[in-house]
Amino acid sequence: MCLIIFAYQADSRYSLVVAANRDEFFSRPTRDADFWTDNDAYHPVCAGKDLVAGGTWLGLTTSGRFAAVTNIRDPSQAEQKPISRGELTLNFLAGAETPAAYCQSLSSHFNQYAGYNLLIGDGNEMFYVNNLEAKLRQLEPGIYGLSNGQLNSPWPKIEHGRQQLKLLLDCDAELATDQLISMMGNRTRAKDADLPDTGIPIELERRLSSAFIQNPERQYGTRCSTAIILGSHEQKENMCRFSEQNYDESGHRTSAHFYQFELTH
Repeated sequence: MCLIIFAYQADSRYSLVVAANRDEFFSRPTRDADFWTDNDAYHPVCAGKDLVAGGTWLGLTTSGRFAAVTNIRDPSQAEQKPISRGELTLNFLAGAETPAAYCQSLSSHFNQYAGYNLLIGDGNEMFYVNNLEAKLRQLEPGIYGLSNGQLNSPWPKIEHGRQQLKLLLDCDAELATDQLISMMGNRTRAKDADLPDTGIPIELERRLSSAFIQNPERQYGTRCSTAIILGSHEQKENMCRFSEQNYDESGHRTSAHFYQFELTH
């Protein structure tokens, strides 16, 4: 997962709104989003599955537990570590620990994972973890963006995504998952003057600067967009909408999945 734009308790109608793109090599085997039947979770898990390491990049349970992970772009850091980052999300989704307890338990083995940003929430609280910075932060209500730097890094695609989500939330009409998926389809690259310097060649920096990424030479790009909308507790609306749109190497839509279910505790 390489770009997550989300609103946490920023609108009285919704407790959580998420728009996310997963960028990955197209050769990596993956299962599309569905309810998992091959794990012993406390509550059913809706997520895509990495068929190499067995974890997931983003998921939600029927009880409202949410988790998502991105890697951290740092050429000086080794990418190969003992444990897959996809286990960070799956272990929380399948478990029963509070977000605070779960995140605090990670600090003793930060170095067992390649660099990651992790979002963990359960409807009552949301936490952000960055293992390279040894950073643990409880989030206040607001609109956030996360890619392969730090939370709310001033990267063009993060700032634009936050602005677009705010515009959608400012509308009186009910928010639709299709609007979030469409927002994440932006293929406009940033101007060179606005590019971040993350230690990679500038041509690659350009290719990775758009929300939706296409890099056919490396057979890498945005493989799916995900949208999640959770109703607000204040409105006594416990309905969740989870949508995933999948893409091929040319950036064309392939399959799509939509799930709507009532949150149970």
